[in-house]
Amino acid sequence: MTQSMQKAVYDRYAMGARETEPELCCPVSYDPRLLAALPREVIEKDYGCGDPSAYVRPGDVVLDLGSGAGKICYMAAQLAGPRGRVIGVDMNDEMLAVARKYQREMARRLGGHHVAFLKGYIQDLALDVAAMEAWLADRPVRTAADLASLKAWQDEQRRNAPLIADGCVDLVISNCVLNLVDEKDKTRVIREIFRVLKPGGRVAISDIVADEPVPGHLKSNPELWSGCISGAFVETEFLRAFADSGFVAVSIDKWDHKPWRVVEGIEFRSVTVTAVKGEGAACLDRGHAVIYRGPYAETRDDENHVYPRGERIAVCERTFRLLTEGPYKNDFIGIAPLVPGEPRAWCAPPGTRRPASVTKGAGHGPACGPSGCC
Repeated sequence: MTQSMQKAVYDRYAMGARETEPELCCPVSYDPRLLAALPREVIEKDYGCGDPSAYVRPGDVVLDLGSGAGKICYMAAQLAGPRGRVIGVDMNDEMLAVARKYQREMARRLGGHHVAFLKGYIQDLALDVAAMEAWLADRPVRTAADLASLKAWQDEQRRNAPLIADGCVDLVISNCVLNLVDEKDKTRVIREIFRVLKPGGRVAISDIVADEPVPGHLKSNPELWSGCISGAFVETEFLRAFADSGFVAVSIDKWDHKPWRVVEGIEFRSVTVTAVKGEGAACLDRGHAVIYRGPYAETRDDENHVYPRGERIAVCERTFRLLTEGPYKNDFIGIAPLVPGEPRAWCAPPGTRRPASVTKGAGHGPACGPSGCC
């Protein structure tokens, strides 16, 4: 993305903070009970294509990427409740001003200060941009040495006082923002999401996707890019980007059948993608098994485990928890050993069966593959 394109995005959303711009949002039905507590200006000057706030749970620490005028943050705060916390990150000063203008009023309505709005790049969530701007006010960059000093300060700030620390967020949400990010930074955004999430943390991203690749002449159109069109992921690449970054249970939870826009035969539509960051724990066998319920003849997870329908498949304890407590829980029957055995390193190939004689009662034995046991 050229500097002129970045300016077009900034200017268009700055204008959207000053005056309502209907072209920047898709029709979305939000929970009227949550909207009732919000100031009218926040509702009218926030732009999106979905409702990721619907995925918030009580007590969640929520991070909203590209939080704009704060509508989704203030909705999420109501759902997270008094034990939760919501952080909005945006780079547009005008949008941040609208969101912050109502913080005291919303704190009274919500029963406490549960929402914060921070200035930052969503592709570099460790960099505190407000702190950087304060640093630059006293140390303007005029020479190569000045630039080197700035980069050294940025590296130290990311290490010692990150804007968003590693593993501190339960849920990352975003509403029609990833399509505005430079193409070279899109996967970086997803890696940053992975970094800041706690083990087991969740993602709910509403965005615009294209049903086929967007040609270069559309990508170079500032109006289409700033209008959430030409910077869209191709729908297959959107899912793959999350899987490639280490997420599991990557799913299209919502998919608009009717395109929002059609440009040169390319359909641009709103989708909401959900995903989970795995626990990251060691894979240890203690005698657990799962049975895939169906209806398909077999299924395969993001770690390449294979589950034929109706078979008792040996799994490590970590995978057992994911399949029986996490997003797959409605698809699997879990069989835990009555007395878990001593943990041993997992080495069974995908699709390894756990004999019924092992999983019933208090029995426990190693997971055996086609060529014998570990």
